[in-house]
Amino acid sequence: MRRKEICTEFNFTLPRGLIDTQNRVHRQGVMRLATAKDEICAQNESKVQENSAYSILVMLSRVITRLGSLSSVSPNLLEGLTVSDLAYLREFYNRVNQQGNLHIPTQCPHCNNRFSVELQLAGE
Repeated sequence: MRRKEICTEFNFTLPRGLIDTQNRVHRQGVMRLATAKDEICAQNESKVQENSAYSILVMLSRVITRLGSLSSVSPNLLEGLTVSDLAYLREFYNRVNQQGNLHIPTQCPHCNNRFSVELQLAGE
């Protein structure tokens, strides 16, 4: 009997991209599945206790394992995301962790055409 492997990492491409302090744009990344510990640690962060809206940035910083050439991201760095990229990552996170849906709606930043892309396993 062959065991079915569980995919724990997913590639993504941000619609616009995160611009770092050296003016480099980071669009391709990898997100891993969240754990219960991630959720608990995010809720214990002082910035989250001061402002619950900050929890998404803390959570994303824990589960994004790579963004462009960055091997880790902080909540402070993610504050620089555009609203459309943050919305994309929030939807991506929900699809991967809660719905298990392999398709995510997106929009071209150049022509505003809406389409659906299939989530890919990291390393594919």
